[in-house]
Amino acid sequence: MSLDTVAIAQSTPENKQPFAELGLKPDEYARIKEILGRRPTSSELAMYSVMWSEHCSYKSSKVHLKQFGDKAPISDALLVGIGENAGVVDVGQGYAVTFKIESHNHPSFVEPYQGAATGIGGIVRDILTMGARPIAVMDPLRFGPANAPDTRRVLPGIVAGIGGYGNCLGLPNIGGEIVFDETYAGNPLVNALCVGVMKHSDIKLAKAAGAGNLVVLFGAKTGGDGIGGVSVLASETFGAGGSTKRPSVQVGDPFVEKILIECSLEIFAEDLVVGIQDLGGAGLSCATSELASGGSGGMKVALDKVPLRDPSLSPEEILMSESQERMCAIVEPQKLQRFLEICKKWDVTVTAIGEVTDGERLEITWNGEVIVDVPPRTVAHEGPVYNRPLAQPAYIDEVNKQKITLPILNSASDIKAAVLKLAGAPNLADKSWVTSQYDKYVQGNTIQSQPDDSGMVRIDESTHLGVAISTDANANWSYLNPYQGAKLALAEAARNIATAGARPLAVTNCLNFGSPEDPGVMWQFAETVRGLADGCLEMGLPVTGGNVSFYNQTGPVAILPTPVIGVLGVIQDVRTRTPMSFNVAGLDLYLLGDTYEDFAGSEWAFLNGERVGQTPTADLAREIRLIELLLEGHADGLFKAAHDLSQGGLSAGLTEMVLRYFVGATITLGNVGIELLSESPGRVVVAVNAGTSQALSQLATKYSITLSKLGTTGGDSLIINDCIIPLSELRTAHTSTFPTLFG
Repeated sequence: MSLDTVAIAQSTPENKQPFAELGLKPDEYARIKEILGRRPTSSELAMYSVMWSEHCSYKSSKVHLKQFGDKAPISDALLVGIGENAGVVDVGQGYAVTFKIESHNHPSFVEPYQGAATGIGGIVRDILTMGARPIAVMDPLRFGPANAPDTRRVLPGIVAGIGGYGNCLGLPNIGGEIVFDETYAGNPLVNALCVGVMKHSDIKLAKAAGAGNLVVLFGAKTGGDGIGGVSVLASETFGAGGSTKRPSVQVGDPFVEKILIECSLEIFAEDLVVGIQDLGGAGLSCATSELASGGSGGMKVALDKVPLRDPSLSPEEILMSESQERMCAIVEPQKLQRFLEICKKWDVTVTAIGEVTDGERLEITWNGEVIVDVPPRTVAHEGPVYNRPLAQPAYIDEVNKQKITLPILNSASDIKAAVLKLAGAPNLADKSWVTSQYDKYVQGNTIQSQPDDSGMVRIDESTHLGVAISTDANANWSYLNPYQGAKLALAEAARNIATAGARPLAVTNCLNFGSPEDPGVMWQFAETVRGLADGCLEMGLPVTGGNVSFYNQTGPVAILPTPVIGVLGVIQDVRTRTPMSFNVAGLDLYLLGDTYEDFAGSEWAFLNGERVGQTPTADLAREIRLIELLLEGHADGLFKAAHDLSQGGLSAGLTEMVLRYFVGATITLGNVGIELLSESPGRVVVAVNAGTSQALSQLATKYSITLSKLGTTGGDSLIINDCIIPLSELRTAHTSTFPTLFG
């Protein structure tokens, strides 16, 4: 292939270019020519195609996402918000915590192990580039039907990839979700969250400032894996037979990444970088254009200096490669020698490939020939913006007006059958088959992890300051009412933080949807963003960043709208956290919150083939009062246990509590069918010492939260009215599902 330079591009305007094959629309290609005043070179075309892809440019979502800024609540804790690699919040004692969630859905369907593994690697590097030490990961997952052949293909590989990469990095996996639904068949969702910690003075940003400063590439060499990978894969709907575009999925090496982490942290500790960016989606195209765009001038890069694993790669392939474990730093010339020494110490490949200029262009050369000469902002931040047509799908009115008809619990045997069915349902069953493949306690600072309501890690070993993180989404609710679904997911994630005694501080999100070219999907998305922005404003929780994943669709079948909401909170002393369950007899069990006939979008309805009705309405003012009650009760040492009720309602909540330490409970309910199976939001089961019920009652009155006595702890059975369920039988139902399906 002859080299396509800027000079050739200027003199051959008639040359046909494969812009459509690279995912660009005719009007987008025309705009590139307008920006440049000529046709693009093949290298420029490669850069624009990956950077203007849906995955990288957010071209269909930008017009809606700006609500997170327009409606942002005032927050004293927010240090770095939307626009950087990850958000940063102040957690006190001089510490800052950064966290973010992203998707690696499409690569994980094509190649489950590497797709999921590199999803973990990518989100960890996002946290690292902020100047933080990564301290934990989480993995909210969605799959097709649990017994489907393709689920048995992708789930074990995805779980192995997450565990293999995270374990090798020495990062505890402190939580996540696994949910099954037929709409995820062919479109599994692999969302990965990472949290990191640093001092305020350690924060790093993605900017190329200071003319004469050097552009330094370090980490793994660039290979042919992942060329156009996530940027192309995540910007197209899969056909009925799978993706028609199948660029190679990135191949990760966690041991290289572990060395890169330690090398980077030592470089940061010596203040050797002006700006830093990881090479994730769109690779060098992204890193160079974003650093230049975020800086004060231009940049000049010699692409032939990039260390290669495959010397046959063309310039276009080098620019598009998404090879893993690579970082790009801006370094002052006088600090380069020390930078190189640290890289040599860690045996990390390092090369200065360019410099920052005082111009306004990103110029890339290949053996002295100019192959890219572009305004960097047009590549990184000024791509196309679409206000796509949206329309409420016809199904909404149809499903909302339908009444749910569910089995009535008339007898003790009905109650037992319902409890056991929920306990063994794939969405609610014990996930130890999965989580046992993850190291949850490496580093020694994990305080709690799955199946607790939230993950919690200690960040200071002397003061015991810690953070808690929860991720939540109920796609059934979002399907029935995406506005309320987003608010309800936010409330649940915040409640899960508070049950342990942590105060919610900030939000990240991963918004997973079908094709944005479908007006119905765009309506779901717009309503979700509106609901989340409104909810965050009301609850005073800033959105610090996140990810949009479109085109999760096979043919005409889109996934359920799945906004995964992550909430981070702070706890002053992790030793005081409220556990999820009780381990002694003789405690009183109470329900905080009101129970209504809320079955729309519930697990009980799902198990009975129903996905109709009206979702609950999020009462965020009440949620805020409940959170304050939980925090005050925690501060007073009132609660011996606290557990949020969500999927599966009281039945699932009690199952998890009694099986944790194999201590039973005796419960008395009135309308057992509703009270046991409803999924009314804003409810928490708490366990208190028998002599403290008066204090609990006063607290509930203070915050106007309904308080109901459920029963007491003890015994070797879960007794609900006249129904006796031996814990051994309940445990068998709860723990046998995953080994039977996958083991």
